[in-house]
Amino acid sequence: MQTDIFWVAPTLSLALGYLLGSIPFGVILTRLGGAGDLRTIGSGNIGATNVLRTGRKGLAAATLLLDMAKGLVAVLLVAHLFPGNALLAAAGAFIGHCYPVWLRFRGGKGVATLMGIVVALHWPLGLVYAVVWLGLLGTLRISSVAGIAAAFSAPLAAALFGRMDLVLLLLALALIVGWKHRENVQRLLAGTEPRIGGTSRPRGG
Repeated sequence: MQTDIFWVAPTLSLALGYLLGSIPFGVILTRLGGAGDLRTIGSGNIGATNVLRTGRKGLAAATLLLDMAKGLVAVLLVAHLFPGNALLAAAGAFIGHCYPVWLRFRGGKGVATLMGIVVALHWPLGLVYAVVWLGLLGTLRISSVAGIAAAFSAPLAAALFGRMDLVLLLLALALIVGWKHRENVQRLLAGTEPRIGGTSRPRGG
């Protein structure tokens, strides 16, 4: 009986994180905003970068903020309800965003949601993440490069800040971000990856 009780909080933490993370704000906002089905637009991705391709900057900004917020809220909520299970909530929220059951497990690439998670786990890491992400986005204007670099900055910064308890999880999540961007990496190597504001809209971007 004690063993069964022991698993209640971790299971609920993971499930709650997944449910919050799996809310496809990009799809919901574009539909409500009359911009159509996001999955049939541009790259077909459900994240803010693809929402931007609809020409609706407001919807893109809202998607970005909400995707960040769901990662942050999942971690903070579980930390309050089930102390000691924040990392499970973080993993659940990230997997929920990248592989939501509602969209047949075809979700986003996790960059914004990971930032929310990082801020909730240890806010100084969030500052590093934001500087790397926004800095590269502003200078290179290549979303994939900025996102991948920001994701991998998280475990590195965690190690530098002495938060070794976060390194393995953040490294695992960063590797998933890299995997979700594999087609972008192929285009980067081929020199065909589009920049933000460009006219190219390849599938998988």
